Amino acid sequence: MRQIRFTKEGFEKAQQEYEELRKQRPAVVEDLKKARELGDLKENGYYQASRQKLSYIDGRLFRLKMDMKCAVIIEGAAGDRVSIGSQVTLVNEKEEIVYRIVGDFEANPSEGKISLLSPLGRAIDGKKIGNEVALETPRGKMVYKLVAIK
Repeated sequence: MRQIRFTKEGFEKAQQEYEELRKQRPAVVEDLKKARELGDLKENGYYQASRQKLSYIDGRLFRLKMDMKCAVIIEGAAGDRVSIGSQVTLVNEKEEIVYRIVGDFEANPSEGKISLLSPLGRAIDGKKIGNEVALETPRGKMVYKLVAIK
């Protein structure tokens, strides 16, 4: 079975979402039951919406359960090398960027979180301060220098 890396915070967030969805599910099942009683399911928007919501909840619960079953919690950064839990600062001739390296499914670049599965994450994985990495982007080749790891 494939392992899925999580930070401790990311795993706790997944557990919390799972519990919240489990609590919501009975009310959605009840809504679906009420919508069925209204008859004509083809023209029943309430039924369609309830069915979609239940389908979303069930799918998300299944996904979260499988992710947590395969979870490996990474405790923290590995010191002077980039790993999950590290906060890295990269510079190039145009900008300075700071990212936190998170678990495989926790990434959100707009919040400054990337995973080691991303192209940039793969490029900097295991690197030390002072290392340079080259990365092909839609804007062309970008070269970043790793200037800080926290």
